[in-house]
Amino acid sequence: MLSEAVLDKLQSPDGFRYERKAVIYGMSMHEIESIVKLHPTIFTERHLPRYINNIYFDTFNMSNYFDNVDGLSRRLKVRIRWYNDLFGFIENPILEFKTKRGLVGGKICFPLNSFCLDEKYSLEKQQKIFKESGIPEILVEYLKSLRFTLLNRYYRKYFESPDHRFRITIDSGMEYYRLESSNNSFNEKKVDYQSCILELKYSKENEDFSESLFNYFTFRLTKCSKYASGIEKLYS
Repeated sequence: MLSEAVLDKLQSPDGFRYERKAVIYGMSMHEIESIVKLHPTIFTERHLPRYINNIYFDTFNMSNYFDNVDGLSRRLKVRIRWYNDLFGFIENPILEFKTKRGLVGGKICFPLNSFCLDEKYSLEKQQKIFKESGIPEILVEYLKSLRFTLLNRYYRKYFESPDHRFRITIDSGMEYYRLESSNNSFNEKKVDYQSCILELKYSKENEDFSESLFNYFTFRLTKCSKYASGIEKLYS
């Protein structure tokens, strides 16, 4: 098991931020975007929208998933993230250790060598990529204890306040694929095209201003994990 002491050494607490989420039903991304742009803070698009793709890993007893479901204050998610095309040759993938401490979270990121996501992709090949990508050895050893659990994808738009203190993302078109250690056809798929997820992100020093900013919206704050949602849709 990867100790919290190791994670503490890899990331300064100053890098942690708040991520407050609202799951929105019955509204299109365009409608939600219009509400965001009418906010008195004057949010504007930060950069071009794009597809986000993730491969998630977990222990064999799914401890990361159950830690999330049980609401433990200190928890971890491990994933590979890349953008735009889902399948084929994957350029510039990033390994992310996403940590949570109470209400704030942070990420420890490492660039990975490129790989190909197709029917020949396997956990064995991915472990080789980890070893060859210059990741600290203690993390490579920890990754050997994990397995594939989930592949997911969604479309994201980005907005930011003029003073750069607050960011909003809107995610839509969630897709979830079951992922095995080898021989994946990617046919076992669940989708959620009925909901969008709005997320307000800000650093710890801006916490005092966040409540009034979010209260302008009528959206209801809720606990939301795309990883947990995908596991429940595919494995239940």
